[in-house]
Amino acid sequence: MASASTGPSVARDATPSSHHPFRYGWTTFAAVLMIFGGAMAIFEGIAAIAKDNVFVATRNYVFQFSLTGWGWIHLILGIVIVLAGCALLTGAAWARVVGIVLAGLSALANFLWLPFYPFWAIVLIAINVFILWALCAGPQEEEGA
Repeated sequence: MASASTGPSVARDATPSSHHPFRYGWTTFAAVLMIFGGAMAIFEGIAAIAKDNVFVATRNYVFQFSLTGWGWIHLILGIVIVLAGCALLTGAAWARVVGIVLAGLSALANFLWLPFYPFWAIVLIAINVFILWALCAGPQEEEGA
């Protein structure tokens, strides 16, 4: 009788689709947002390094930094975020924790980026908040859905 009660759960857990990374919707959502947000940070960094006329620094803002320095920070952070998002899509366990850390760092970097391009910085902060929420939801909460 004991084997009858554990039989279905063992059979369900043994299926190949139970370990597939796309089984978890929020993880996939976070990975796609990481790839998109990272790509936008890369473009933002390239534009800042090239000293594009898109950016106009606000005077007397509390946080004043070099545009070129911020360009390199956004470029490097964007590349790492895209790579972590791709790793998350493949199902790498470490990518969830790295994604949480990187999304937090990216949200902070975009907050400090506000004087250069406020609207886009707010959009990327919102994307990073969604990434944090989706990654913190965890796979145990996704199984019930």
